[in-house]
Amino acid sequence: MCGEDYATGENYDHRKQWLVSRIRFLSYIYAIDICAYAVLSNHYHVVLHVDQQRADTWSDLEIVERWMQLYKGNVLVDRWVADPGSIDKASLLKVQVCIKEWRERLCSISWFMRGVNETIARMANEEEGCSGRFWEGRFKSQALLDEAAVLSCMTYVDLNPVRAGMEKDLFASDFTSIQQRLYDYSNENKSGTKPEQGLNERVTQQQKLKRKQGLDELPEAPLMPFDGSSHTVIHTALPFTREDYFQLVDMTGRILKEGKCRAIVDDIPGVVSRLGIEPDYWIQHIQNFGKSYSACVGSVEAIADYADRSGKHWCKGVSHSMCCYRQAG
Repeated sequence: MCGEDYATGENYDHRKQWLVSRIRFLSYIYAIDICAYAVLSNHYHVVLHVDQQRADTWSDLEIVERWMQLYKGNVLVDRWVADPGSIDKASLLKVQVCIKEWRERLCSISWFMRGVNETIARMANEEEGCSGRFWEGRFKSQALLDEAAVLSCMTYVDLNPVRAGMEKDLFASDFTSIQQRLYDYSNENKSGTKPEQGLNERVTQQQKLKRKQGLDELPEAPLMPFDGSSHTVIHTALPFTREDYFQLVDMTGRILKEGKCRAIVDDIPGVVSRLGIEPDYWIQHIQNFGKSYSACVGSVEAIADYADRSGKHWCKGVSHSMCCYRQAG
């Protein structure tokens, strides 16, 4: 879908840029931040942060303006925007109900993913001159219940191309958030090392592709920032430093690439232990992340609470969490 079609010889790598641009454009519209993403040839991963509080601060007019950048409006809402005084009480009530619904949708992962997948499907069908389904099915999601789960999932996603043996290192991992973050960091520090020069060339090519496809005209939200303060509120920034995250992802990738099942505890950056994960289990945790959990990821206590709130007796991942989380040991 987004790579080389071995049956026809056609290459669709450019669609990866479609996905990245669409994800970041929707993040600009929605009250949803992008923590991490990785676009591969036949699927993509994205780590999202929903900020309900931000959506609640938007005025009714801002909700309408945001929604109408993506979808058609409503006759009554259009009249209200043009001349609020011309709306009677009954019509105003309907306008308020409509805006309330749009506000909820602008912080809904389901609507966000719908906005990504439907648009990409239409673009691909138009390109190939066909119709019908493009994606195999609906997206699958996992609730990340604590800071350690966010760190783990981001690492897992950013390492996808390296773990799959598709790319040799993080610098070469095109269409991933880690490559974009490394590029931004490189431009800030301008050290000019050889790996960074190669990184700049790869990202420059992606930027040219974006311009060629007219995607550079769309506004894009920045990736969710880092902040190492222990008092950081998760809705403000990721609760670890950018440098700690780079070091962790790089080291984890190197260990996985070398095929080591375990690593010396001292080699694992302190952020892992600080957020409650046993360093001894970190590599196995990331290696098996995709298949060890189902509906949610977190400590044993967090998983049990999630199951209770969801009306479930049990959620997959408890036994794995018992090994990985310090507080569950």
